[in-house]
Amino acid sequence: MFEFSWPWLFILLPLPWLLRFLKPVHTEGNTRLRIPSFAKHNLATQVAHQHTRSISAFEWLIWALLVSALANPTWLDEPITLPNEGRDIMLAVDLSGSMTEQDMAYQGQYVDRLTMVKAVLSDFIEQRQGDRLGLILFGDTAFLQTPLTRDVKTVSQMLSETQIGLVGRATAIGDALGLSVKRFANKDESNRIVVLLTDGQNTAGNLDPEEALLLAREEGIKVYTIGVGSDNPRGFSLFNMGGMSGGSLDERLLKRIAEQTGGLYFRAKDVAGLQQIYQELDKLEPISADEQTFRPQSALFYFPLLIALGLIALRIMFISAKTLRQEA
Repeated sequence: MFEFSWPWLFILLPLPWLLRFLKPVHTEGNTRLRIPSFAKHNLATQVAHQHTRSISAFEWLIWALLVSALANPTWLDEPITLPNEGRDIMLAVDLSGSMTEQDMAYQGQYVDRLTMVKAVLSDFIEQRQGDRLGLILFGDTAFLQTPLTRDVKTVSQMLSETQIGLVGRATAIGDALGLSVKRFANKDESNRIVVLLTDGQNTAGNLDPEEALLLAREEGIKVYTIGVGSDNPRGFSLFNMGGMSGGSLDERLLKRIAEQTGGLYFRAKDVAGLQQIYQELDKLEPISADEQTFRPQSALFYFPLLIALGLIALRIMFISAKTLRQEA
C-alpha cells in the first residue's frame, strides 16, 4: 500500500504562483537611477520580463516532485502480527577476571568460562522467539547493556561483543540483581525472570546481595542462578594461580537467592549444566498479552527527490550550453 506520511504538505504546490503576484517588480519606468548602457540594451525590460513571465510546465514539474519528496511517500507492506505471549527474561552475566579461566569443556577442547557461556547462551537467546530479553553485565558494578526487547538478534550481538574487564574485575552480585529488579518496574503483566550467571562470590558493589534478594521477593521476581566453573582445575589464570576452579563460588548465596524467589539453582560444570536451565524455562507458562501488529515501511522520498535534482541538472546544462552558443 502506497501513502504519503504528510499529505497536507501538498498545500505548498501553488506557492510559486502566489509568490509571482505577491512580489512587486520594478520596471524601467519607475527606476530612479538610470544608467545609459543599461537602458541602451533594454536590460531592464528583459529583467522585468523574466520576473513576470509565467512559470513553465517544466518548472512546475520540478516543484511538484520536490513537494512530493517532502511529503514523504512510503510503501506499507502487509501487516505482521507480533507474538501475543511470552516471558520477560533479564540475563545478568558475570564479567569478572576469574571468568578467563580455561576449565570448561566445549566441542572437544577446553575454553574459558565466558567463551562457553557466550556459545551456549547465544543458542538460548535465538530460541526465545516471543520472549523479551534484556542483558546486564556486572563486574565492579552492574550496568544495563540491552533493555528488554524482542529483538533477540541485538541481544545476542551485544553478548558476543562482551569482554572480560569491561566493567571491572570484581563481582558485584548484589548490584546485578538490584539493577535487574529495577528494570522490571511497572511490568506486572509478565513472567518476570532473572537468570544470573556467575563464577564467584560478591566482592564489590553498592548493594548487598541480601538487600537485593529482599527487593526481588517484594516484586515477585523469580531468579534462576547459575554457578559457572568446573571441578577439574586446568590451564592458567592470572586470577586463579594453579587453578582453583569454582573454589570461590558462593553456592550457598546463589541457592538462597533462587529458593527465596521461587527459582532454581544450577551448577554449570559443562555445557549440559547450562543447557538444563533452558529446558526449565521452557516449561514456564508464558503470559498472554494484547495482540500487536505492525506494518513494515519503506521510505520512497528519494525517488522524486533524485528525479527533481536530475531535471534541475539537465536544465542548468541546457542553459549553459545555450549561453556558450550565443557567446560564440
